[in-house]
Amino acid sequence: MQNLNFQKYNFRFQKHHNKIKIFSVLRKKFVVLTPEEWVRQHCVKFLIEEKGCSMSLMNEEKKVEINGMSKRYDVVVFEPNAKIQLIVECKSPEIKINQNTFDQIARYNLSLNAKFLMLTNGLNHYFCKLDYENQTYIFLQELPNFN
Repeated sequence: MQNLNFQKYNFRFQKHHNKIKIFSVLRKKFVVLTPEEWVRQHCVKFLIEEKGCSMSLMNEEKKVEINGMSKRYDVVVFEPNAKIQLIVECKSPEIKINQNTFDQIARYNLSLNAKFLMLTNGLNHYFCKLDYENQTYIFLQELPNFN
């Protein structure tokens, strides 16, 4: 897999029916290693190891209803009161981050109302804080620590 713009993390792998799988610490199972999954698992490690997110307040690859349509978000970090702190949208490294990809996470947030958004393809990371009072996004250089 391609080197990403994250720290080097340790992962568990297994080969099953000629497919390489990576262990998802949040889903507690091996999942097929795709370029997007590679980014997702790096992002999860980044949030846990670098930003202090508690695994018990995170989940990944869950369905969410958006305008009557069933979608899946990549990673969500909750506050202890169950409000959503952060939504993360992961893309494969070959997918360019553009207005369409940003619009996707913004649509998810219409239902989820997170305080922060992160959009990454593993090479480029974008972070923003939502200002609901002024109905704007404030782009950040990095995410705050969540511990």
